[in-house]
Amino acid sequence: MSFTHQLKNEPKKGQVDLRIPAPAGMLFLLCTLISVLGIFLLDSRGVSDGWMIAWLVVWELLGTYILFALKIASQWEKAIVLRLGKFHRLAGPGVFWIVPILDTIPTWIDHRVMVTPFAAQKTLTKDTVPVDVDAVLFWVVWDAEKAALEVENYRSAVDWAAQTALRDIIGRMMLADILVGRSVIDKELQQVIDERTTPWGVTVQSVEIRDIVIPQDLEDAMSRQAQAERERQARVILGESEKQIAASFAEAARAYANNPTALHLRAMNMLFEGLKEKGALVIVPSSALDTMNLGGITGLTAMTQQNLSQET
Repeated sequence: MSFTHQLKNEPKKGQVDLRIPAPAGMLFLLCTLISVLGIFLLDSRGVSDGWMIAWLVVWELLGTYILFALKIASQWEKAIVLRLGKFHRLAGPGVFWIVPILDTIPTWIDHRVMVTPFAAQKTLTKDTVPVDVDAVLFWVVWDAEKAALEVENYRSAVDWAAQTALRDIIGRMMLADILVGRSVIDKELQQVIDERTTPWGVTVQSVEIRDIVIPQDLEDAMSRQAQAERERQARVILGESEKQIAASFAEAARAYANNPTALHLRAMNMLFEGLKEKGALVIVPSSALDTMNLGGITGLTAMTQQNLSQET
């Protein structure tokens, strides 16, 4: 964290605001230049030393007042102005003035959406599995006065509130629910963190789980389990296919039982398909030769192929 960032957002007790805008510095230099030039001019005219000292003191005091009284807040921020230690007002955005010595600005509140990454490392789930969870929190300050007065460091408080909420939710969930229910965790985290930060003038816009890391041994075991489950499903599907095929064969057998002509035509088609390719070998059971008169069909097929070979 840079020094400038610490001055703006994490001030220490009794710290003096050191933000000096460029216009204030330029006006201070202009007042100093006017005082020096005025001294030379008054000295050339023979003015007494008392008047020259008064001239110098007036312009230097004016320049010093402008240097410490003129403040400029950016469009997205507001300044907390305390007068003698008590809350006085919110100032900004734009140009505003304070009373040096009496007024102090202990902090500047940024009203833009903040992004805070946070993590829960080695947190046990409900089924005692250690997991590392990384998440991102998107939040914004909606009440600058509460953010400055109700909590010492609202940035750090939001970060710790997010971490504790994440650990609490992980401890109440099973590992399987965490792995498949990221959206549920996001919504629950947003609700829990927002309840804790609302009294501080902070609202949570969204929470997103980035990564969930489990032990390598458990990851390998889950991979093997998933592979075994896929193999079991493949075997079940294959068995169902065999049942459907058997049912189709049974239905075909019932159809052929009462229609011998259809059976003979089917047998001839099967032989034709088997003998289309040259050099094909078809093995037919002897029972099929008797029941379907395949002997004659086979002889005719052989004689036809022999005649075709002689012609070629």
